[in-house]
Amino acid sequence: MQRGTRITTTLVAAATVAALGTGAAFGVLGFSGLVGAEERRPAPIEKSPVAAPVEEPPDVPEPEPDPEPEPLLERGDSGAKVRALQHRLFQIAWYTPPTSGKFDRETFRAVKGFQRKRGFAVTGEVDARTWRRLVRMTRQPTGDEMFNRSGPALYSPGDSGPQVREIQARLRQIDWFFGDVSDSYGDQTTAAVKGFQAKRMIPVTGEVDQRTLDLLEGMTSEPTADELANRPPDPADGAALDPRCTTGRVLCIDKSSNSLRWVVDGDVMVTLDVRFGREGMETREGQFAVNYKSRDHVSSIYDTSMPFAMFFSGGQAVHYSPDFAANGYNGASHGCVNVRDYGAIASLFDQVGIGDKVVVYWS
Repeated sequence: MQRGTRITTTLVAAATVAALGTGAAFGVLGFSGLVGAEERRPAPIEKSPVAAPVEEPPDVPEPEPDPEPEPLLERGDSGAKVRALQHRLFQIAWYTPPTSGKFDRETFRAVKGFQRKRGFAVTGEVDARTWRRLVRMTRQPTGDEMFNRSGPALYSPGDSGPQVREIQARLRQIDWFFGDVSDSYGDQTTAAVKGFQAKRMIPVTGEVDQRTLDLLEGMTSEPTADELANRPPDPADGAALDPRCTTGRVLCIDKSSNSLRWVVDGDVMVTLDVRFGREGMETREGQFAVNYKSRDHVSSIYDTSMPFAMFFSGGQAVHYSPDFAANGYNGASHGCVNVRDYGAIASLFDQVGIGDKVVVYWS
């Protein structure tokens, strides 16, 4: 059997060579590779080592953003801290006394106005930033101020001296005291002080305590020697006219002395107390001319009365101001020249014509 097997294998190999022709060598080699295949198993392929799994760090939660600061005070709050807030707002003319201790609509509007003026977020709620700025701009109110109690009397009926004369002169500036001033604190002074206190909604005692004096001084100017001596007052206090005011018809307005003089060909015909625009809304300086008059004007921007308005620069005008008459220099305009003497400005309005000069300056 072995011989037959070999003969058969040889014949098959020869037939294969003949069939492949030129590829015989390749065929033989390829065929012979099959012989004894079971004896030449290919070496096992080594597998690349598998890296150990990397353990991922546990999920770390994102930090939550800081919450918006809670308001220190807001609508509906009440108590001593609200009283302090109200009085501090009063000190800078944003709130009208008496303090109530209730964060009501008036307090809310006052806080919004304060925030808007300073470029803060206008929420009406007192957050930390609003409170810090308010504290920086004001003083700590006293207990008497917070709870609307009268303080110890500084001046009272029966007193006398130059301080009493000055109080009377200040009360006369805002039309609470009439006639000549004196050194005696009598019935007329008591009645004037009571009226002044009632108007400002502070305890009505007829005596001048520190709060009454602070309010009075904030609303008036230092009395002049003429006022204290019962001489006709000169708001310009004798200051020389600006050269531009010495010819023609001129409303000559001096910021240094808070005065307006109506001058015709160099002669001063009328002199009046005036006040000017607040910070950020300053009354413009320079030479202008009256370009429009309105006897019963009402501001379309601020919805406030502006009787006897004489416009000279855009929306700025000389006009009567009831607020100036009531509150004096404890306030300011939105840029206009305020006059507080109603009778005088009514008369002046009829004298001044379109085209008359207006000169606003510092002396």
